[in-house]
Formats: sequence, C-alpha cells, structure tokens
Amino acid sequence: MKFLPLVLFLTLAACTSAPTLRYAVPATTGDDRIGVNVRSVEVRQVDLPLYADLETIAIESPDGEVLTDENLLWADNPARAVTQGLADALSSLTRAQVAAEPWPLSDRPEARIEVRFSRALAQADGNYRMAGQYFVASLSGERREIARRFDIAVPYAAGNAQAIAAAQGLAIIELARNIARDGL
Repeated sequence: MKFLPLVLFLTLAACTSAPTLRYAVPATTGDDRIGVNVRSVEVRQVDLPLYADLETIAIESPDGEVLTDENLLWADNPARAVTQGLADALSSLTRAQVAAEPWPLSDRPEARIEVRFSRALAQADGNYRMAGQYFVASLSGERREIARRFDIAVPYAAGNAQAIAAAQGLAIIELARNIARDGL
C-alpha cells in the first residue's frame, strides 16, 4: 500500500505529454530620452500578420515556410502584448503621457499612433524582423500627420524561443525610438 501513490504518480507522469511552454516578451526600456512635440499619445492596437497574431510562436524555415509548434506559445495575446510594449517603450523614451487604447484619461490625446505590420517573424537568417508602416495622427489638427515605413532586424539565437521573445522586445523598443524621433 505504501507504493500505491508512487505507482499512481509514475503512471500519470508516463501518460502526460510534453508541457506547453509560454514565453513572455521581456519589458525593455530605453536609456536615452527623446524630445517630442506632444504631451500625450494614444497607441492603437497594432495590426499583425495572421501568423504573428496567433498564440503560437512562428519561425521561418530555411525554405521560407512559416512554422509553428503548439507547445511553444506566447504568454500574452500577441497584438495586445506588442501594443502595450510599444506604449511602455514610448513612455520610457519620452516625457509624453502614453497609453494603449482605449485612452484612459479625460483629456483627449494630442497624437494617435497606428502601426500596421507586414512582417513580425523570427527569420531563418537568425534575425527577428519587424517591418511595416506607422501613422501618427494629430487629433487637434494642429500638427502635420506622419506616415512612415520601418524595417527592423534584431539577431536571435536559433532554436531558442526565449531568445526570440527577447529579440521581439528589442525590436519593439527600436520601433518606439523610430516613432519618437521621426514621428512625434
């Protein structure tokens, strides 16, 4: 009878499959400060390609196929995580009040940022690449509106989902730098 719990545990352990692993994108902040001409900024939810908006982490094969593994998942909803990461990065780089939509304050923001990704992928060449276009709208109409393209590549260690998550975090802070420098 003493061994029954041990036998039961070993039997259950043998029946279970590999655990599902979830990877959070580490928060990254900029050490530099970038002066901007707005006091408040709303970041709209980003528009990701389908493969990047899925819960599974997408990786490009050497043949160019986009592969996923149902046991390697993002820890958060990808669009929400990238949007919040971008808002946090802009907040750390600038003196502006920055928030992801919906805008939580009673005064309207001075600017609204929208980002549309054409690529957000751990590529076969060992770079995590984010490319697309961002738009900065003036809600008051007092400043010029901006539409710019971006293409950011950050190296990562192949075969390492945690390195992919870290590279995505670094790409987000670089995108925030581009937007702060050239768009705000």
